[in-house]
Amino acid sequence: MNLAIDCQGLVKRFGSYTAVRGVSFQLPAGAIMGFVGPNGAGKTTLIRMLCGVLVPTEGKATVLGYNVLTQSEEIKQRIGYMSQKFSLYDDLTVKENLDFYAGVYSLHGKTAQEQKARVIERIGLTERTTQLVSALSGGWKQRVALACALLHSPQLLILDEPTAGVDPVSRRIFLDLIHQLAKEGITILVSTHYMDEAATCDYLGFVFYGRLIAFGSPDEMREKEAKDSLDDLFIYYVENEALDDPRNQAFKKGGRG
Repeated sequence: MNLAIDCQGLVKRFGSYTAVRGVSFQLPAGAIMGFVGPNGAGKTTLIRMLCGVLVPTEGKATVLGYNVLTQSEEIKQRIGYMSQKFSLYDDLTVKENLDFYAGVYSLHGKTAQEQKARVIERIGLTERTTQLVSALSGGWKQRVALACALLHSPQLLILDEPTAGVDPVSRRIFLDLIHQLAKEGITILVSTHYMDEAATCDYLGFVFYGRLIAFGSPDEMREKEAKDSLDDLFIYYVENEALDDPRNQAFKKGGRG
């Protein structure tokens, strides 16, 4: 199996606080995986380790065949990353933002022009290139951020809560774009709060207080535990996971009902 991500026992500590606790999973190339979990669950920390931005305290992982401990620069060159804040410059136009990110990815001359033209058409930005980003709606900013992340033709696209605060229509358009990109061979890792988004992923990872408490395809996970919805499934795993974190005691005391 050709793996885009092979993660084995990743741990990240900040002083005495453990943000990620022994996470392991494998993601085949070309698949879409969703990380689902509440704020503070450790999703962003885990993503930053896989991007080569944070160094794991323990464990190991390869991303696109490169070691996160020793080959972080090679990883950064081959992934596209989109944060929930979009990381755009409001006082620049759409085209100027693309120009800036082309420079960040060391794209110049004819190559830069071709890549910018490709993503502008691919993401549907042709009529927006001269607009200031500050004048765009959240849905259009989302698309510009995606275009910037795709400029250098990454093999892996990592999206950290990309649809947070975006209207339902824009969310649907964005999800359709993501699935089209996956069909073109790009591996996608996305963190989300929305179970309807999670249901469309090939694989799901439920993250709770730094642990990966469940992993698998949505259908397999629902069938295994005989749950009708992903909401019920997530709550089931949370209530049954023996976590050491004292913040989980409320779930333990509440029981399943």
